[in-house]
Amino acid sequence: MSDEVRQIAGATVYVCAAEGPKLDSERAATDIIGDSYASRPALVAIPVERLGADFLALSNRIAGNVIQKFVNYGVAVAFVGDVSDAIAQSTALRDFVRESNRGRHVWFVADMAELEAKLAG
Repeated sequence: MSDEVRQIAGATVYVCAAEGPKLDSERAATDIIGDSYASRPALVAIPVERLGADFLALSNRIAGNVIQKFVNYGVAVAFVGDVSDAIAQSTALRDFVRESNRGRHVWFVADMAELEAKLAG
């Protein structure tokens, strides 16, 4: 499967394929943003399979730097998939995910159905 553009709940969403380069740096975020640019998405959906090994370790600032790139370019981002194991191991990550999901620019969702519900809501 390759990256694709979908209309979900009236929003243009650039959905990244599960296979592909790991999202492990600001450069990787810029590459995804660049790939999605022509479709002018309201949101980029990135499967958690694409996250680098240390992405969810907040102390290394990878997640923060990557997310800041999306915010700077005015593109919302959703990480799609199960991050419950990582959340169970880190109170800081649990709090980060909870606060992110309260906003409109960064979401962590279990699957595409939950993403659709957030976009519709």
